[in-house]
Amino acid sequence: MRSIWNGAISFGLVSIPIKLMNATESHSISFRQIHTEDSGRIRYRKVCELEDREVSQAEIGKAYEDADGTIIPISDEDLSHLPLPTARTIEIVAFVPADRIDPLQMDAAYYLAASGAPAAKPYTLLREALKRSNKVAIAKYALRGRERLGMLRVVGDAIAMHGLLWPDEVRAPEGVAPDDDVTVRDKELDLADALMDTLGEVDLEDLHDEYREALEEVITAKAAGETPPEAPEPAEGGKVLDLMAALENSVRAARESRGGRPATEETEEAEVRPLTRRRSAPKETGGKKSTATTAKKAPAKKTADSKKSTAKTTRSAKKSTPARTTSEPPADSASRSTARTTTETTTETTTETTAKTTAKSASKEATSAKQTAKKSPAKKTASRKRSA
Repeated sequence: MRSIWNGAISFGLVSIPIKLMNATESHSISFRQIHTEDSGRIRYRKVCELEDREVSQAEIGKAYEDADGTIIPISDEDLSHLPLPTARTIEIVAFVPADRIDPLQMDAAYYLAASGAPAAKPYTLLREALKRSNKVAIAKYALRGRERLGMLRVVGDAIAMHGLLWPDEVRAPEGVAPDDDVTVRDKELDLADALMDTLGEVDLEDLHDEYREALEEVITAKAAGETPPEAPEPAEGGKVLDLMAALENSVRAARESRGGRPATEETEEAEVRPLTRRRSAPKETGGKKSTATTAKKAPAKKTADSKKSTAKTTRSAKKSTPARTTSEPPADSASRSTARTTTETTTETTTETTAKTTAKSASKEATSAKQTAKKSPAKKTASRKRSA
């Protein structure tokens, strides 16, 4: 790094020769002013208004303009003889805890490098003293035509200096806060805390200048004769009037962006419970009674066609009808289980045929009989299969 100032650090009787180097750099993209018709550069020329001619840099000096417009020339020799002990010295005046420094006072940052071998020992002494004390050094120095205030602290194995604004250069925040009386509820503070916890911390190394990157893409595309990339459509968002809703939505969005699931999804998933089949006898009994009741009602309203259809029913179907209303135990062998299954299937078909031929006035009862007849045999069959 190139040094921009040479001097010494002074605290007490100790003097440390140092070089001042910029600790920061700007990556912003700068533009030139051009004539839009022919892309010619627009330059600012330094012209003497008395002679009306352009002058070189060697002919340019400094001067102070008084309130009445009087020009008072000041030469570099005048500045070199300023009656200041900080002309070429960073003079440490105090050591204070770091939290005593208001971040509003922070200005440019510099690295202080030891200048030569004789500076190594006192430089290391000052660095280790700052480390052990957990304090920062407050210093005064002169740079670029004015005396400044600085703060020295340890960064790695180096000493860094932050330029500080003078206390009277920091404005008081008068008239900045809202004048209205606003009450914040505890629930709103809880949601704000939840949002802060969800966002968590961030590694500053992961942050980058997206505006500069987008600008570089535009410049690259224009240089290659291509169409610059289109800007993404802004997200449509209505005006949120409810602070609680805004906080809740912010917490939900933050959780999703961090890879978590929304709170609503977690709640829904937590309420899911597997259903188990019950083998209780009352359901079977109820089904039998319903079937028997339907069977009693349906034959009373049969038409001539339904009587013919019933007459054509097989003998095995007639035998199976009373078996449905009894509570005899299941068969012990696989053959009886198979026979009962066949019989119940035939019975189901018979009941469906009877229900379809029921008169229009009893259509609701026939539909109920059909549904009951479908469900009841299936339950008995499954129960008898398990018993077998």
